[in-house]
Amino acid sequence: MHKMQQLSACQLLDLIHAKRFGAEYQPIIEVKNGHIFAYECLSRFYDAQGQAIAPDIVYASLHKNPLSLFQVEYQQKLLQLDNAPDSTDIFVNLDQDSYSASDQLGQDNPFVVLFKDYKKANIIVELIENSQIKDALVSLAMIDNLSNNGIDTAIDDLFDPLSMLSTSVIQLVDFIKLDKYVIQEQKNQSLLPLVKAMVGYAHATNKKVILEGVETTEDLFFARQLGVDYVQGFLYKPLFEYIR
Repeated sequence: MHKMQQLSACQLLDLIHAKRFGAEYQPIIEVKNGHIFAYECLSRFYDAQGQAIAPDIVYASLHKNPLSLFQVEYQQKLLQLDNAPDSTDIFVNLDQDSYSASDQLGQDNPFVVLFKDYKKANIIVELIENSQIKDALVSLAMIDNLSNNGIDTAIDDLFDPLSMLSTSVIQLVDFIKLDKYVIQEQKNQSLLPLVKAMVGYAHATNKKVILEGVETTEDLFFARQLGVDYVQGFLYKPLFEYIR
């Protein structure tokens, strides 16, 4: 397996201390009318020269130190929510390890408090489904706590070929986000029936489905054929907020 590139300790400390953070807001579009339903808040990071650093690299580096991971994740959420549009729902990503790093796993968890106190718009918290059983257990506990505190939740990257499906997590969330892999494999006759079955399950249990990776009008047509509720992708221009 290819090892994720990581930042050096000096690079990471510079990024954290200088707060070289940014935020981007990707629109989530309602299929039936083309209106913006929500924005997803995405983390952006920069080096001292203002060049972008891939978020995956930053978070892979931060996972070595749970407290630093928590610190950056929390600062990012403050930044994202402070600058988010206030006319639509807001989707925010939350790393399971960031959530658990504070050792406050109930209603006093700093992220839970932050989301409950946010009044500008409704927040939907996304978690990434993955192949690690221990992460799935933390995800389940996190979603259960968020739901008990009246915070909507979503599962991200469903059908990513490197992820596994937790049926317990699926049952708890309010939104299901289908990975862009679904569009890439739309002619795969062994995958498509499974995707359609998941869309059917979601609607039968009052959940909404978002298809990611929509880049062309053909992708949008495919989304309509699947019967998803919302789409997201480069077909739609994001709002960009660069804060340094």
